Amino acid sequence: MATEIPLYREPVETLPTDPIDRVIRYHVQTKHHFNRYARSLGHLDWANQPDPFRRYEGAPLNPLPLLKLGDEPVSPPYDAIYKRGMVPAKMVTVATLSRFLELALALSAWKRGGDMQWALRINPSSGNLHPTEGYLALPQMDGLDLKAGLYHYAPKEHGLELRAEFAADQMARLLAPFPAQSFLIGLTSIHWRESWKYGERAFRYCNHDVGHAIGTARIAAATLGWNMALLDGVAGDKVAALLGTDRIEDFIHAEREHPDCLAVVWPGWDVKRETLAVKWDTRPAIPLFLDLEIVQKLAAAAWHGKANRLSREDPVPWEIIDDVAAASWKPSHEHMSVATPTSVTSHVSRFTFHDGGPSAGQLIRQRRSAVSFDGRTSIASAIFFQMLGRVMPAAELPQLERPMPWDVLPWEPAIHLLLFVHRVDGLTPGLYVLVRDREKLSSLQQSMNVELIWTPVPGCPDSLPLYWLLEGDAKKAAVQVSCHQEIAGDSAFSLGMIAEFEGRLREGGAWWYPRLFWEAGLLGQVLYLEAEAAGVRGTGIGCFFDDPVHEIVGIKNLAIQSLYHFTIGGPIEDGRLMTLPPYGQRDG
Repeated sequence: MATEIPLYREPVETLPTDPIDRVIRYHVQTKHHFNRYARSLGHLDWANQPDPFRRYEGAPLNPLPLLKLGDEPVSPPYDAIYKRGMVPAKMVTVATLSRFLELALALSAWKRGGDMQWALRINPSSGNLHPTEGYLALPQMDGLDLKAGLYHYAPKEHGLELRAEFAADQMARLLAPFPAQSFLIGLTSIHWRESWKYGERAFRYCNHDVGHAIGTARIAAATLGWNMALLDGVAGDKVAALLGTDRIEDFIHAEREHPDCLAVVWPGWDVKRETLAVKWDTRPAIPLFLDLEIVQKLAAAAWHGKANRLSREDPVPWEIIDDVAAASWKPSHEHMSVATPTSVTSHVSRFTFHDGGPSAGQLIRQRRSAVSFDGRTSIASAIFFQMLGRVMPAAELPQLERPMPWDVLPWEPAIHLLLFVHRVDGLTPGLYVLVRDREKLSSLQQSMNVELIWTPVPGCPDSLPLYWLLEGDAKKAAVQVSCHQEIAGDSAFSLGMIAEFEGRLREGGAWWYPRLFWEAGLLGQVLYLEAEAAGVRGTGIGCFFDDPVHEIVGIKNLAIQSLYHFTIGGPIEDGRLMTLPPYGQRDG
């Protein structure tokens, strides 16, 4: 067994008191360096590995129907979900809710190797550890045979555990400012699931996974013609109250959950309901907050179930994770709102899916994280440009008029891409930058080596602000800065997601720290599906040498920081592993 690395603890008197400085301290302390990795236990304590499935013992379980691939609602073509108004909106029913959760948070397959068997999920996760838990706050509505209340999603059983019964009239009041048939989705993180393996860097990875889950939920909603927006005005204590994570009595012997975020989901504007048949100019703005008084009344409801214990022994404490979680807590409740779209493109006709390319559901279910690449596969420049086009958020547009899934985030993009291009037909190998918000071009240039020449890429669409910085074989550099992982060089291209960092924190608050990772995780989810659509495969890379990445382009301070790496190429499948369906009753 490897020698255990002692946990890093600083004397209390040396810790900064300002939340922003505490967040920055965490980020700097958890960087990987060529001569020192961020601290972890130094070995994997398999006997204490956390259970990947949380259940609430004593909470009634409502099984959801296990739909076959051809059952309604049938998934639209993948390309259609990116075209506003092209997917007819479905009513919220038990069947559509089941499909939504299936394509957002369910199991995607089981893997078997020798005597071991483990589950894969729709939402990607660092190390397949899955710290993210999902919840629904549902009103009472026609077509949905469920009580008004808070439900925990149990992915292994594909069912909803009733955690709290909410008074129907109170829940209706809470959702009254939103479009008809709206409901809430909430996400939490169990930090121990990640820190068991990754130690102090785990808080980063947990928030990557929150971003992945925001992405899978938004994309799943799009397959049903539904919309989704992050309720970023809600303070952390109100998220905790609504999701029940502040109920100490329900976690006495169990690992706690950190409340991350809430979002509202609602059917598209063309859903066939008289309550939505109003003129566009009479639609009120959609709030991105909740009524505090109603949340408090709902939290006083009757609660069911106690959280199961995930590990045999107590989790190993990581004080630095507890500190950054507290420092990045959103303390304020903001009355934010987002304007409804001024117009919507109506769909011409319902799709016949047999000739429309792969369905969104097919690509979502088959998504996997590649473990190795063949070092040969290249992709066409047109495909490369299309992938990059999908991650452009159209920041100049109002939020709900931006391309899906970027309409879910109520902020201007903070993440840009530093690309190591290896095998893209028609492009010279080398280093490139994609500026995801044209307004940030000048500030990005000023943050990097002033001697770099930002050359527009020949043949690139004018709509894509892609710049060529350096020519040459970038495979060795990509591998070296990605913790010496060959997947970063054996791919067609890899990238680092570089974030506008200290300025965002100083201007917006310490709670911006996890949100930067959410945006990076959402971006990763888009790239995962784009890779599948192109017939290749992607994988996220959380292990990279932070400052050496910055040194490649001359980033010398905290204005810009790399938060997540990603790589796409031709996968090598492990023939020793058997793939089994996620649920025995499901076709395919």
